[in-house]
Amino acid sequence: MQDILSVKITNLSKKFSIHRENKKTTTLKEFFLNKMKGQNTYEDFYVLKNINLEIGEGETFGIIGENWAGKSTLLKIICGILKPTEGAVTVRGEVAALLELGTGFQPELTGRENVYLNASLLGLKRGKVDKLFDRIVAFSELEKFIDMRISKYSSGMYMRLGFSIAVHVDPDILLIDEILSVGDEYFRQKCHRKIEDFRKRGKTIIIVTHDLDAIKKWCHRAAWLRQGGIKDLGDPPRVIEYYLAETAKR
Repeated sequence: MQDILSVKITNLSKKFSIHRENKKTTTLKEFFLNKMKGQNTYEDFYVLKNINLEIGEGETFGIIGENWAGKSTLLKIICGILKPTEGAVTVRGEVAALLELGTGFQPELTGRENVYLNASLLGLKRGKVDKLFDRIVAFSELEKFIDMRISKYSSGMYMRLGFSIAVHVDPDILLIDEILSVGDEYFRQKCHRKIEDFRKRGKTIIIVTHDLDAIKKWCHRAAWLRQGGIKDLGDPPRVIEYYLAETAKR
């Protein structure tokens, strides 16, 4: 572990309340009567439970696991979209996150307007965005569509614009959640080269993906999340081998 930490997670847990009905309702009247009687209840569900993790400055760190393991929730907590129920997260440096498609975008605004909006959410002043705008659009290769409402964008176009904004903000920490699996092979390779450039420049990168080859290629360490906890942590090939072996048994 490096001496300087980019992210420190201590005793972190996150729970959500899931609505449960003890009695099936067929009318609106029955629903309110059951609610008044306390028959509509909420059950606490822990998505993450007692996570402790340290990620060093300049480290590329991978997070793997099955769906509903808590991977995306953990990234959202690191970047501040969600707050932990218990525990704490300490982040050193500016963060840019590529999460679900469209996160941070307003569908009724144009691509141009969303560049300014999204970049401002990442902490850039308008004057800085003015200087970066042409480079952002050129990298995304969406010049013909930049003044179109992004509600009409394809998933690949969303990915292009979101990735281009995030990397041109030039954050200290880049969070990537499966988004690079979207879009055409040409642009994915272009994104991969940008990630390699970030690694060479000593940026911290945290990747959530089902692409285990990418974890082996890029990551210094990997964590396997299972049912909200860390099942294994360490050398990516070893963690992946354990993950695949255990998954095959199920």
